[in-house]
Amino acid sequence: MHQLDDPTFVTRLDPKGMYDLTVAFPSQVQHALDLAWGSALPAWKAVPNNVVLTGLGGSAAGGDFTRALFEYQASVPFLVNRDYFMPSWAGPGTLVFATSYSGNTEETLSAYADAKKKGCPIICVTSGGRLAELAKADGWPLIQIPAGQPPRTALGFLFAPVVVACEKLGLLPKQDWGSAMVTLQNSVKEWTIDVPFESNPTKQLAQNLFGKLSVIYGLGFWQGLVAGRWKGQICENAKNMTFAHTYPELCHNEVLGWVKADEQGVAAWVSIVLQDGTESAKMKKRAEVTARLIEGVASTHFVTASGSSLLEKMLSITLYGDFVSIYLAALNGVDPENIDSINVLKSELALVP
Repeated sequence: MHQLDDPTFVTRLDPKGMYDLTVAFPSQVQHALDLAWGSALPAWKAVPNNVVLTGLGGSAAGGDFTRALFEYQASVPFLVNRDYFMPSWAGPGTLVFATSYSGNTEETLSAYADAKKKGCPIICVTSGGRLAELAKADGWPLIQIPAGQPPRTALGFLFAPVVVACEKLGLLPKQDWGSAMVTLQNSVKEWTIDVPFESNPTKQLAQNLFGKLSVIYGLGFWQGLVAGRWKGQICENAKNMTFAHTYPELCHNEVLGWVKADEQGVAAWVSIVLQDGTESAKMKKRAEVTARLIEGVASTHFVTASGSSLLEKMLSITLYGDFVSIYLAALNGVDPENIDSINVLKSELALVP
């Protein structure tokens, strides 16, 4: 029996239940939908010129996925802002989503103040904290989500309410959440500890990543956004360095970095390509040729999203990466919840006036 088939091995260093939170992702999305559908929004009639979601880390990941929906389905642009201030062009025609799981992220609070100063309409998504207080005091719509878990495990709470709000405001078409939920539930059944290593692709990929430096390539725009999420999860949960890039851009620069990669002191490299299976012949050829060019340095593993809609594909392949990161954390012998390095940074920043 492979050690990842032993529940006590996988969870031995997981006192906060990160594995359980991963398994519960489908129910979290459903809970988030219930909250969002039950939240009131003003009857804003004017269509904004653009939409900006401001947030950091796990609180911004849902913004990346919303941006993908906008790129393919909306008529106005959507930007994810990860800074202390808003873009200079933001103003009354810019709808701002201020998202912070804790409600106390200093960059988001600063950007909120800047958005208010610029006259932007604001919708807040948070579990509480200072952001919730400001939303109530300033009279902005507030979608309050449950507290008590690491922000990176709360993607459903931070993503679904933003999309539903955009649906309500007519900025996005209605999404097929029912099919997405079925796909997520089926995916969980295929990737839990109970599914043995020989039949569990998430365990197999975690084993392939163990002890290696990985690069995660998205085979297109939205796939690249998901690759960024994979990168964050593997770094935070497994404490494992990894990098991410996107086709076709990487074919114009990074592909040449592999020429001397085997001389850079890295014991072993591995490449992962995230795809939806319906990419163009040109994109498929890019991935095929790149895998061939780097095969002497790195093995390449292809991961294909499940589902038919963009929503289903993004959420399913994201959950795939979440499971991989948890299993890799177990192999690395680390607590997937621990964020000591981030806490050191925050404590030092708190001393800066």
